[in-house]
Amino acid sequence: MSLNTTVSAERPHIAFFGRRNVGKSSIVNAVTNQKLSVVSDTLGTTTDPVQKAMELLPLGPVVIIDTPGFDDVGVLGELRVKRTREVLRKTDIAVLVVDAALGLTDADNELIAELYERKLPYIVVYNKVDLLDTVPDAQPEEIYVSAKNGTGIDALKEKLAHIVSAEKQEKLIVADLVNEGDTVVLVIPIDDAAPKGRIILPQQQTLRELLDHRCTVICCQPEQLAATIAGLKQPPALVITDSQAFGRVSRDTPDQIPLTSFSVLFARYKGRLEGLIRGAEALSDLKDGDRVLISEGCTHRRQCGDIGTVKLPAWIRDYSGAEPQFDFTSGGSFPDDLSTYKVVVHCGGCMLNEKEMQYRQQAAQNAGVPMVNYGIAIAKMNGILDRALFIVKDEE
Repeated sequence: MSLNTTVSAERPHIAFFGRRNVGKSSIVNAVTNQKLSVVSDTLGTTTDPVQKAMELLPLGPVVIIDTPGFDDVGVLGELRVKRTREVLRKTDIAVLVVDAALGLTDADNELIAELYERKLPYIVVYNKVDLLDTVPDAQPEEIYVSAKNGTGIDALKEKLAHIVSAEKQEKLIVADLVNEGDTVVLVIPIDDAAPKGRIILPQQQTLRELLDHRCTVICCQPEQLAATIAGLKQPPALVITDSQAFGRVSRDTPDQIPLTSFSVLFARYKGRLEGLIRGAEALSDLKDGDRVLISEGCTHRRQCGDIGTVKLPAWIRDYSGAEPQFDFTSGGSFPDDLSTYKVVVHCGGCMLNEKEMQYRQQAAQNAGVPMVNYGIAIAKMNGILDRALFIVKDEE
């Protein structure tokens, strides 16, 4: 699989942690064979997480993340530590870099305990082995290396590759719901909010997976759907729509044809579907002044008619008959405290990896706040949620 065929959200995220000046950035540069991070003897050189998607043999396509030292101090240092801890939310494999001469500190052991609690696979990398008279025996989850002279770097990459291979589980967006040779219709609105010259990531990924599954895929816009279905000799096995067109597409799709949306499929693919379904109930209980968080995993220039900031608030007002207060977040931003919200409405998360999406769901659950995603919310408000979940009933 090449660099160009795996989007960042689908790559294993390997994050490097450690105290200041233990050589995290030097290890990252040695592993990647690139000057990915600035290296200096000055404490706290890495001030923000540095992230890069790349092809790393023998691991394959990965995302490498270098982080600031988790022992940073001062007001700015506290902010850097906060950013470092946020990286844990999307980490698939953690690499804890330790100064081999000093060994594990209490702070290192606290991080190991947290990694264990989060059930995150990790490797403890003892750096600067070139300064030791003798090299101790390493435990299975440990390795001794030298970023300076390259000792143990290849062995470290082999260890990471082994963990990646052990953790990798094939997950499908839609191919397990159709048969080879089936015809599937994708309904893709092209409006002011659509990116010029391309289709958005969940549509791309769904289309590619169906083609790989030897399905015949027909793409159309909502107003073309009725004629598209009528022109087929056999009804399609499935219709998948952009969620914002759910209402019209449901009316134009005969009842016997299964229907769902890209967002519902991604709820199943990256999150815990049953929790999101339950979260939809909160939309009908909203009262004036209730706080609603609408969160998107990507950042993009807001257009007239933007689904997150314009359409969803309007639909929620109409459905609930209330005037809630809306807050908006995008990209990596997600509130630490969700307790003041009545409900969280999240996008499908195509730009976030599975770990981050599940973290956000868990954070909402821990705060006792229902969470629902765009597709499920829109289906609920259109009175077609049962229909939209027809093909994923086994996931409930």
